[in-house]
Amino acid sequence: MSSTRKVTTDGAAWLASAETYPRSALALWEERPDAPLVLPCGTAFDVVNAPAIFGRRMLDRLWAEGPGSGPVAVFRGRLLLFAAAGTAQRLPSLLSWEEWGRRGRTGGVPPLLCHGTGDAVTVPALRGPDGEEPAARDGSRWLVAPSTRHPWLPGPDVVLWAAVRAARETLRISIFPPVDQGAKV
Repeated sequence: MSSTRKVTTDGAAWLASAETYPRSALALWEERPDAPLVLPCGTAFDVVNAPAIFGRRMLDRLWAEGPGSGPVAVFRGRLLLFAAAGTAQRLPSLLSWEEWGRRGRTGGVPPLLCHGTGDAVTVPALRGPDGEEPAARDGSRWLVAPSTRHPWLPGPDVVLWAAVRAARETLRISIFPPVDQGAKV
């Protein structure tokens, strides 16, 4: 996985580009780099919000078997996977097609929250009070911090791929019916 956990100047500019007035966001961060900020979704990025453990499994799949990820944060016990704008609109129908959350195939898999146009998310601070990696009391931090003005962001198909693989790992989904332990063969 990417080793950068500090937001660079270019990464902060990309995050601020989600705002109607990006210079205001940058000025706030310049004054208080240790403060989290609420940013709108739907233009620069969408966010797929997952419970921390399942989200981490998705992230592991993205880095171990897939294309990697864009920026990723942990905020209040949930993993925030930054995705391409439009993902929040398309992903729920793809998950429905995969029968996400229905008993049997993916029962017990947590729901994924999709934040897109009209939504906002709180992102962790850029830096801690001493200029180091943020260490918020609530555990909020960047796992993969934004480092460029144009980060690669996974689309709905890549997020679906990671979610299905994480679910298979979690549930050990098989195409074969379970063995009848009481069968006399």
